[in-house]
Amino acid sequence: MAEFTDRYDTIVRRLREAELKLTPQRLAITKILAKSEGHPSVERIYQQLQDAFPTMSLATVYRNIMLIKSLGEVLELGFPDGSNRYDGNKPYPHPHVVCIRCKTIIDPDLASLQDMTAEVAKETGFEILNHRLDFFGVCPNCRKRAD
Repeated sequence: MAEFTDRYDTIVRRLREAELKLTPQRLAITKILAKSEGHPSVERIYQQLQDAFPTMSLATVYRNIMLIKSLGEVLELGFPDGSNRYDGNKPYPHPHVVCIRCKTIIDPDLASLQDMTAEVAKETGFEILNHRLDFFGVCPNCRKRAD
């Protein structure tokens, strides 16, 4: 719970530093992003907020996520099918494991990624500014359902 509170406070601080209004809708979106359970889509965040904010539009959710992303406080994951998911809990490049059936996304803790980034830089001569590493497979729950 401390991590969520820290992330939420960090995002709110960044919004204040940018002199942006802390509207109830913006704070509610921030709260969902800070928890970032399952890397929600804009549509999923919108659905979660419908009871509390029935007049809020999908466009409002999208604009606020893009605003928070512009502050460097959310990571956008785009996929070939055109769907985007968002991670406000870890807004920096990190690996993801994606279930191709249910679309669940989890964050494995891979300490060796730093070594891999350094190795790629050394081999290619590139200064690595960013990276994305996704693994695709079938999660344990979907495998159980298939049995």
